[in-house]
Amino acid sequence: MKTARIKSGKEFAIGKILCIGRNYVDHIHELGNELPAAPVIFMKPASSVISDGESIVIPAYSNDCHHEGELAVLIGKTGKDIPLDEALEHVAGYGVAIDLTLRDVQGELKKKGLPWDIAKGFDTACPLSDFTPAEQIADPQQLQIRLSVNGEMRQDGPTSLMINPVREIIRHLSTIFTLEPGDIILTGTPAGVGRIISGDKLVAEIPGVARVEVSVAL
Repeated sequence: MKTARIKSGKEFAIGKILCIGRNYVDHIHELGNELPAAPVIFMKPASSVISDGESIVIPAYSNDCHHEGELAVLIGKTGKDIPLDEALEHVAGYGVAIDLTLRDVQGELKKKGLPWDIAKGFDTACPLSDFTPAEQIADPQQLQIRLSVNGEMRQDGPTSLMINPVREIIRHLSTIFTLEPGDIILTGTPAGVGRIISGDKLVAEIPGVARVEVSVAL
């Protein structure tokens, strides 16, 4: 069983990992996508999670795996059709995640109009940090997402640039899914995504909140 750990010591069994795509304009432009009329939602299984110090294993069916650093939100209490002004009350903690994407596989599946779960949900596709208790974060829209590969900064963007802020993401998701303790929301990635290869060392960090360091298996 995969667990999400809050730095205060409490642990949650990981449930649904709900991911928001195309939530930063610059990232949308760098991939040549259109601005969405509503949040783009996809999921990762709990089995895709790895922790600090573990290794990414790029599947043999891909030759173009990309990193996407993201603010991760851990849900702490059950909610359905959550009002916007109550959304953040359902958050137990904030962390950082890397949404790994097999860009070549995703591209081919999208061309055919097929689901792209295998490009997003493979084993090791979700490096995830521990979580800082929500009450210690004054505003999740005033954080900085940074990701480096082999010491080179590739992503460095503020959460203030989200098209859909955290409270709106929670409100919207709760109209579709019942949110439960242990569910994790990945809130989208800023510009600067890029390919990783065997031997690379990745560090994703939100200063003052969370950090996760992983490497790509040889």
